[in-house]
Amino acid sequence: MYLKGFILFLIAYLIGAIPTGLILTKLFLKQDVRKIGSGSTGATNVLRTGSKLLAFMTLLIDALKPYFAVFAVHFAMKKLFGGIITYGAYGLYSEYITMVVCGIAIFAHCFPIYLKFKGGKGVATAFGTLFLFSKHIEFLGISWAVLPLAGLGTWLTVAFISKKSSLSALMTALVLPVYVYYLNDLSSPASTYLVYFYIGVVVFVILRHTSNIKRLISGTESNIKLHKDENK
Repeated sequence: MYLKGFILFLIAYLIGAIPTGLILTKLFLKQDVRKIGSGSTGATNVLRTGSKLLAFMTLLIDALKPYFAVFAVHFAMKKLFGGIITYGAYGLYSEYITMVVCGIAIFAHCFPIYLKFKGGKGVATAFGTLFLFSKHIEFLGISWAVLPLAGLGTWLTVAFISKKSSLSALMTALVLPVYVYYLNDLSSPASTYLVYFYIGVVVFVILRHTSNIKRLISGTESNIKLHKDENK
């Protein structure tokens, strides 16, 4: 049981730890994104290279990491271990495993073994988890995921008003547990743990943004820039 769980969660970690921003900037720009701006490998710092396309690609792939990790873990469960892992009288059902895998993917993105545990700040990867847990509504003949829409709307609103990416990320993270509680279907026992999961995400995001919070308080935090910062 423990060895199987370790293997599955190691798979999730190794996928979440892939340094998307560094790979893309080195591949297409021959540039090390860690040597500019904040030194992060996340999309916001990739944007400081001046490439909106690479920043968007970094954002998209980092947001998809939870999907890749969950798919790989469930595939391994079926092919290697013959299905759901059980322990004693209790089964580790799909919802619980998905939450754990998503948490590992976020952690791995921030502390990747490939880069001596120095990665991004986890915002895009945390945002990507919303698609895995969200209920859907039908509008204009299209199925819309409620939680990502609420989260994106919050981020865009705060970003438009403040022009600060870090403040947008922090405010969005802070309201995620509220959105999960009021906007999602919490009828199943596993789903109720989503609130606690996103409270954990809030704490993690805040801890990853302590330097940004200090700059926000002192008024020295930089605004969102859509062009290369020559001073960095």
